[in-house]
Amino acid sequence: MTPLPLQKRYTFEGQQVRYGVLGQGAPMVLVHGTPFSSQVWRRLAPLLAQHYRVYYFDLLGYGQSEMRAGQDVSPAVQNRVLAALLEHWGLHRPHMVAHGFGGATALRAYLLGGCRYATLSLIDPVALAPWGSPFVQHVRQYEQAFAQLPGYIHEAILPAYIGGAAHRPLRQADMQMHTGPWTGDVGQAAFYRQIAHMDRRYTDEVEHRYGEIDCPVQVIWGEQDQWLPIERGEALLARIAHARLVRVPQAGHLVLEDAPEAIMAALWGFLPGAA
Repeated sequence: MTPLPLQKRYTFEGQQVRYGVLGQGAPMVLVHGTPFSSQVWRRLAPLLAQHYRVYYFDLLGYGQSEMRAGQDVSPAVQNRVLAALLEHWGLHRPHMVAHGFGGATALRAYLLGGCRYATLSLIDPVALAPWGSPFVQHVRQYEQAFAQLPGYIHEAILPAYIGGAAHRPLRQADMQMHTGPWTGDVGQAAFYRQIAHMDRRYTDEVEHRYGEIDCPVQVIWGEQDQWLPIERGEALLARIAHARLVRVPQAGHLVLEDAPEAIMAALWGFLPGAA
């Protein structure tokens, strides 16, 4: 599968953020989660671009965006990156589609950054505590020890961890696409840095405000999500007025790989002007 091109650059507080744009029409923004990159949208973005002008980017410290020692890549920064990009692109009320930690980014940008969306589609979002696997909690305690692991051990951990997000085994090429940015000295340190910067306080400070969201919302969830069980989706739905829940069978947290066709069907049935 051809990777999405990220030929454009935006400088956020002295750091490079890579992004791309496809298609024409009403604006749509795609926000990936962790530990992934904008390449999770590689199957969907070209199809969405038949009806929308689609913007996608790599979060700061992810994918092709800048990774550096001492970098803050926490959700507190990522929602500011998103808000800055929306301003840079001149977008007002785009359609927002966000996966995993990208969901937390989009929610925080709305509730804390004053961003507004025409519609909001959340795919297995990090939105309600508790979240964070035992592995995540362990890395948060011992970031430096993990960052200094021999490369061959780290490269064995990566596919085991990322593979756990999918319900079906990932193809080798797809696994390499997801693990590639996290290899080498810079990538390895960045991988454990982004885990170390996960903290429930970033969702705790906004989850009581989800009722303020006034745009149409749909929540899409893989029924076999082992990272965030679908009960989180049901609980989130109860907090957002005028929202709907789409359950995707035979799909895990990485539903974009397990069942991209289900995501497209949900979007076509929800977004104006798509069908």
